[in-house]
Amino acid sequence: MTADAAARAAAERAARHHYGRLVAWLAWQWRDIAGAEDALGEAFARALVRWPADGVPQAPQAWLLEVARRELLTAARRRRLAEDPTLRVLFPGDEAAAPEPPAVPDERLRLMFVCAHPAIDAGVRSALMLQVVLGLDAARIASAFLVKPEAMGKRLSRAKAKIKTTGIRFDEPEARELPERVAAVLEAVYGAYTLHWGDVDDAARGQLAEEALYLAELVAAHLPREPEALGLAALLGLCEARRGASRDERGAFVALDEQDPARWNAAVERRAEEALARAAALGAPGPYQLEACIQSAHMHGRRAGDVPWDAIVTLYAALLALSPSVGARIGHAVATARAMDDAGAGLRLLESLDPAQVAQHQPWWAARAHLLGLAGRRAEAVDAYGRALALTAQPALRDWLAARMARAAAPVDAQSPLSTA
Repeated sequence: MTADAAARAAAERAARHHYGRLVAWLAWQWRDIAGAEDALGEAFARALVRWPADGVPQAPQAWLLEVARRELLTAARRRRLAEDPTLRVLFPGDEAAAPEPPAVPDERLRLMFVCAHPAIDAGVRSALMLQVVLGLDAARIASAFLVKPEAMGKRLSRAKAKIKTTGIRFDEPEARELPERVAAVLEAVYGAYTLHWGDVDDAARGQLAEEALYLAELVAAHLPREPEALGLAALLGLCEARRGASRDERGAFVALDEQDPARWNAAVERRAEEALARAAALGAPGPYQLEACIQSAHMHGRRAGDVPWDAIVTLYAALLALSPSVGARIGHAVATARAMDDAGAGLRLLESLDPAQVAQHQPWWAARAHLLGLAGRRAEAVDAYGRALALTAQPALRDWLAARMARAAAPVDAQSPLSTA
């Protein structure tokens, strides 16, 4: 590998693993999110020039942090703020040694609460957290919010400018402010986790999933009396515990009801179940807790060889009463079909959704294809699988859907039972 290639690879690793922590630390110290991002961007640019000649430093993230800090200090001096006492305390001299980033980056959690400030438009709070804390670009965030990247970029820029110009406090909120802000923080963490399912890069997908779970557990640890924070930690933990079993030795996708529970991460699952139990003890059920209960029921059923579909239908009904999302309605439809042993009942529920909402929604087409197959409507099932395939980016999931489509198209005597996702 050439020096240029090695430097670029090291910079990419640092960006993937440390960007959010570095921006959060810099923004927290300097009270300027946009300035922190600009300074860190300049640090990465310098790394691509210096590292090929000087070699990749032993601690790339510390090198980047120091360069970004110096950039911020230089900018402050240009604004004639070099004599500010805060700056003298934070940066006693140009030759200060580069410290390691904080081992436990609580600054990120504090920064998420800043991004959730009521003065910031509610429609951009979660997106702002995804960019600032997790380092996702505007295009990727825009895809999750179903808007154009240019529009999302403008929203994020306006939000960061508002934080700077209006002097929004970089403080953890008071107790009375928590309910409104916590909801936005949890939404962002949940959004970060769900984004990883659409990423075709396994390494990036896994890193983002782990980061989202870490943040969910961090929020729950800081707010042990907030049931939905515990519920989200449980939900992401249960999903993440299964991630290693969702691929076989060849990298092919493995559906939940085909997974080997022995391959699930027992430690992560145990933490998730403990968080769910603590949430239940608080007696205030919410959407994240109910989703976690549904995941838990599926996993216990897989181990026992008997999924409790009636109980899952009841959980979905409670979830729909609180949060009637498209995803919840799809899950309810499939669970109803399985509980009643009647694919038609599930199809009727699917078809009750607004066509405009589901026309480009891959999970709806995949669920419809599965239920059509169970109902024996093979030609329609093949067509629905085709629509689901067209809306799927992940190669492993595309291969799995293609195999199911081929099975649905095969002669009846050549078919084997279809499994559920």
